[in-house]
Amino acid sequence: MLLADSLTLAIRAISAQRLRSFLTLLGIAVGIAAVILLTSIGEGIHRYVLSEFTQFGTNVVGIHPGRTKTGGVTSGLPSSARPLSLEDAEALTRLPNVVAGTPSVFGNAEVGGNGRLRRVVVYGVGPGLLTVFRAKVRSGQFLPADEAGSARAQVVLGPKLKNELFGAENALGARLRIGGLQFRVIGIMEPKGQFLGIDLDDTAYVPAARALELFNREGLNEINLSVAEGVPAASVVAAAKEVIKARHGSEDVTIISQEEMMSTMSNILDVLTMAVGALGGISLLVGGVGIVTIMTIAVTERTNEIGLLVALGARRQTILGLFLGEAVALAAIGGLVGLLLGIGLAQTISFFVPALPVHTPMSFVLLAEALAAAIGLAAGVLPARRAALLDPVEALRTE
Repeated sequence: MLLADSLTLAIRAISAQRLRSFLTLLGIAVGIAAVILLTSIGEGIHRYVLSEFTQFGTNVVGIHPGRTKTGGVTSGLPSSARPLSLEDAEALTRLPNVVAGTPSVFGNAEVGGNGRLRRVVVYGVGPGLLTVFRAKVRSGQFLPADEAGSARAQVVLGPKLKNELFGAENALGARLRIGGLQFRVIGIMEPKGQFLGIDLDDTAYVPAARALELFNREGLNEINLSVAEGVPAASVVAAAKEVIKARHGSEDVTIISQEEMMSTMSNILDVLTMAVGALGGISLLVGGVGIVTIMTIAVTERTNEIGLLVALGARRQTILGLFLGEAVALAAIGGLVGLLLGIGLAQTISFFVPALPVHTPMSFVLLAEALAAAIGLAAGVLPARRAALLDPVEALRTE
């Protein structure tokens, strides 16, 4: 039998029972749409989270006090770990393959200026922050490279904080009170947006030495280093451990490279995307069961036709191919409808809820359509095999 004849027979069989065929392919369509929609949301969240972290660069190494994996947050329990000092930050910044480094001390404080008050996050940093975290100054200048013990009382404002305190007025040179200390504004930062819900523009940056005094702290919250492009972060991590051992007497810090953190986070998000896709795959299994049911009924209804085809010389492989082709066609058409439905729903959600990132990679589209065809093939095997094994004489006798 020619391929064109086989296709004609399959299309006629599907169109002969329009309602039944529609309900069958609808089961596959719903399953494919669910898979596309859920994986699009999962992939969108994946890309969103990674972009949030990569906006600060991908070659940052963080040194945190204490042997923990909590990003340097203390547990409140007594610890023998030596606090990180400004001298430690200077020593680590001088390491080979380190482009820049910045100490970091942060906390909440009340900022007063121009007759207004606002409580914001205040960061004590060094001049290397611009390089380490890819930040830019919109007007004025950033904190100068003063000696740790003689840092001047200067502050650089985030754009939102500047607008809240000074509006359209020029803030450069103005005096601010932060906590119980006086500072002079020397710069305004470029907008940076939000990072995982934290407004980075509603902040103030002061010298780390002044922040230690402001928050009455003995040590830094962390030290961040920017590694040269093309250099493995692991080599800088190993060198930083040696410096800390030499200065502290033991490796009493936690060192996390952004490369390692991004890899771990990417793996977790990949599992999340696969998990939500698997939930949608349950609908595909239901659609597959529907195809098995419909094809079994079709074999029973068309027993006479099968017997006639065999009597006229059709081989059993031809009969098998006819019914498999019909099952695959149902699944493929359902898969195409499901793709259009899933992508349409994903784009609709993205339009009405722009805060929810949605992304549909072409690989997901091709995989979903291939999966639909594979389910049709698998679901049609048993009914098609049953049709191919029918005895032609008995089939012709069946009414």
